[in-house]
Amino acid sequence: QVQLVESGGDLVQPGGSLRLSCAASGSIFRLALAGWYRQAPGKEREFVARINWSGGSTAYADSVKGRFTVSRDNAKNTVYLRMDSLKPEDTAVYYCNLQIGTYDYWGQGTQVTVSS
Repeated sequence: QVQLVESGGDLVQPGGSLRLSCAASGSIFRLALAGWYRQAPGKEREFVARINWSGGSTAYADSVKGRFTVSRDNAKNTVYLRMDSLKPEDTAVYYCNLQIGTYDYWGQGTQVTVSS
């Protein structure tokens, strides 16, 4: 069983920055596709960013491209999401996701609120 624990969510002003972290248990982390999703109140969960097992390939939603950066440290079983130039519309609960084969794992989420 893989457990994911997100951290780093906070209240930040527009234009500010945050770094989210997702720590995973288990040795399969380094084999997994890792991603970040978010869900705003009243909206469906949406894709934000993902990174392949080696860190050599990344993908981003158009809404965050150029502002967010996903990275991973396989030695620490951790995936990160650096968020810059935050906007009020980035306010959401952010979830970490790991995919390996047919298995799909989710964290409990961390709240990011962008407001003045």
